[in-house]
Amino acid sequence: MSSRHPIDDFMRGRIIGKIEEGRKITDVAREFDITHSVVSRLWKSFKTTGMCSRRHGRGRVRSTTPAEDRYIVLSAKRNRRTTAQQVANQFLAASGKQISRKTVARRLRGGGLYARRPVVCDWACVLFSDESRFSLSSDCRRQLIWRESGTAYRPENIQEKDRYPTCSIMVWAGIMINGRTRLHVVANGTMTGQRYIDEVLLPHVRLLRGAVGDKFVFMDDNATCHRTLAVQDCLDSEGIQRLVWPTLSSDLNPIENVWDALGKQVAGRNYRPTNKNTLIRALTEEWDKLPQQLLDNVVQKVWYDVWNVASHSTVDISRTDTFL
Repeated sequence: MSSRHPIDDFMRGRIIGKIEEGRKITDVAREFDITHSVVSRLWKSFKTTGMCSRRHGRGRVRSTTPAEDRYIVLSAKRNRRTTAQQVANQFLAASGKQISRKTVARRLRGGGLYARRPVVCDWACVLFSDESRFSLSSDCRRQLIWRESGTAYRPENIQEKDRYPTCSIMVWAGIMINGRTRLHVVANGTMTGQRYIDEVLLPHVRLLRGAVGDKFVFMDDNATCHRTLAVQDCLDSEGIQRLVWPTLSSDLNPIENVWDALGKQVAGRNYRPTNKNTLIRALTEEWDKLPQQLLDNVVQKVWYDVWNVASHSTVDISRTDTFL
């Protein structure tokens, strides 16, 4: 006896024709090597409907409506790390209807969502660094005053700003998840390539490279003093991997937020700095007081900032792959 398989319409017509000729169902079943019950059901169906072709079944009724399908997809998009079972539980709480996790997976695939492992980006191994300049003259953008509406230009509400600050210092520092460097003061002049090696790379960056290991990545911008051949030779000799910083790219260095927080802390001290030495001391003390959680938050937010900028501009996202 043949194995179970569908009978095409041509074969059905031949079977019905044999029976109409007066052949017995048993003989027809034996001739076509089909079970007696199949031929009998086929003959009964023909007498009832007058058709020998097979009716196409409508299949099982879907357990969810199109609106419920959209709700399932939206639930997964709101929290992309939720599991199919958790989505099913949320759906049960919202609609009172119980569905399986396999049903959830099918609905998500229908909505263009597939289960994939997230891209791993170990930001804990990246040291973000930069220089910044601070002066004794307060930044008017950081200081607020209380005034009445429409009185912005009264003398008591105006703060003079020095075009050329009489006392300013440049500092360098680096931040990373669960760590930071000491605040380094760039004294007596501007930063050069050789000073960058002697005062930054060797005493600070090399130290963290040894603590983190081979996964350590160093980030600095494209300032001229950072891109000299001597600096690159130093990084290569110390085995320090540098994060590529695309030319003319958006400045998304998270340490910029830390500089802003440091300036606010110094400006909010009870006794504000009055000379260069007190400014250095204030910056150093406030740098050490910055909570590590603040540094961790700004670093972990880099991924979001990159995608946010790329999605709201004409930036080629392929140029930002070094950040993701």
